[in-house]
Amino acid sequence: MKLREKIDSFLEKALILIMSLMVVNVLWQVFSRYLLTNPSSFTDELARYLMIWVGVLGAAYVSGKRSHVAITYFAEKLNDARKRKLQIIIDLLILTFSFFGFILGGFRLVYITSILEQYSPSLHIPLAVVYLVIPLSGLLIIYYKISDLIQLRND
Repeated sequence: MKLREKIDSFLEKALILIMSLMVVNVLWQVFSRYLLTNPSSFTDELARYLMIWVGVLGAAYVSGKRSHVAITYFAEKLNDARKRKLQIIIDLLILTFSFFGFILGGFRLVYITSILEQYSPSLHIPLAVVYLVIPLSGLLIIYYKISDLIQLRND
């Protein structure tokens, strides 16, 4: 099994786990609010953080699967050589954005929240842990795009 397939498999399992936790969390929130009439204090916050993780990790996953939203109308009108050049440009732009936005920006956010020792109000976990998913996803997207560029070069 290639590294890319292992990463895909791990991300699939992680995303399924996070979504499952979200479902259980929201069900507990509804149960405690309406049946116990004593709403749980941490469920809103946990749902928010799990949604951040599933959204950002999901973006990395679909990037690796090349299933992200794309406007293909113009690309479909190009010949194969130009399609390939366009795909290289798109991959380089995604790679650049991932580096500056996800890696540099994400690590800066993690660093600042870590230095300021910010904790979540209900769960009392460091916000740096919550935000760590941003640079992690950036690294995954960069890996996928470099892998895609290498494959384009070899085709």
